[in-house]
Amino acid sequence: MSDIRNSRATSNEFQDPLENYDPVDYDDPLEEALATQPVSAMQSTPYASISPDTSIRDAVRQLAGMHIACLLVEKDQKLLGVFTDRNVLDRVALEYDQIKDRPVSEVMTIDPVFVYNTDSSAAVFTVMAVHGFRHVPVLTSDKKIAGIASPHRISGFLREHFRE
Repeated sequence: MSDIRNSRATSNEFQDPLENYDPVDYDDPLEEALATQPVSAMQSTPYASISPDTSIRDAVRQLAGMHIACLLVEKDQKLLGVFTDRNVLDRVALEYDQIKDRPVSEVMTIDPVFVYNTDSSAAVFTVMAVHGFRHVPVLTSDKKIAGIASPHRISGFLREHFRE
């Protein structure tokens, strides 16, 4: 009877499923980079930001003057929203004269989808593909702004890993 108890105790012991884990062998350097390189390996700075009380007029001028498509809306390095060229077209253009002096917080995209700088670089592509965004804010683990991923920056990352 003691033999049965011992075999039961042995079979109930924790078995680490990763104990015999073989790391993935990647045939493609780009596939490997997407799976293993963190978002921080992509260029995400510099980025442009504004406060939520910036006027819509000033935000539009900043987009146009800097030739960019996205401003991060922040307070104390915390992301509150994004103001993009799409916001200008969808929420501002037809009413510009009436709302140009209002705060950008009234027309920005609130609670934008973001990635952490420690996520795999594939996370940026996933957000872009699933949500249809061209610009993805990048945050640190304590939710402070680290930068922004853009199509141009992603192209650079892809070119870098295609060369290998």
